[in-house]
Amino acid sequence: METDSPFLLAAVSLLSALQMGYLARRVGLSRITHKVLPPSVTGPPEFERTFRAHQNCVECYPVFLVTLWTCGLFFSEVTAAAGGLLYIIARQIYVNGYVKSTKKRLLGFYLTLAVFVTLSLLGLSGILHGILHKYFHIHL
Repeated sequence: METDSPFLLAAVSLLSALQMGYLARRVGLSRITHKVLPPSVTGPPEFERTFRAHQNCVECYPVFLVTLWTCGLFFSEVTAAAGGLLYIIARQIYVNGYVKSTKKRLLGFYLTLAVFVTLSLLGLSGILHGILHKYFHIHL
């Protein structure tokens, strides 16, 4: 086993995948509760909010994974993993709020946005540092 393997990034990625499975299960349970048969995505407002909350998480997931791994590989694995854990918490706050009311999703949304911006900027700074070092022999 490699000692420099990105264990923290892999652990956070796996935890986030489990969360996505949990959120999908919530949609399934909401379908049963509100008697909304697939493939229908309309029904009572409670079901539609649960469905939309999950769908929004699905739409954000590729952005999360790219920013997590970019930050982790080119800036700091520990910082990226901490950001990834914050993302998981933010998404849970988002979903829990959205299921209750669309207005209650905002705290989770803003936390998620802050994580995306932070991971992106840190990853970009790491990439730029690497490019300057490797291709232009500039050592910052």
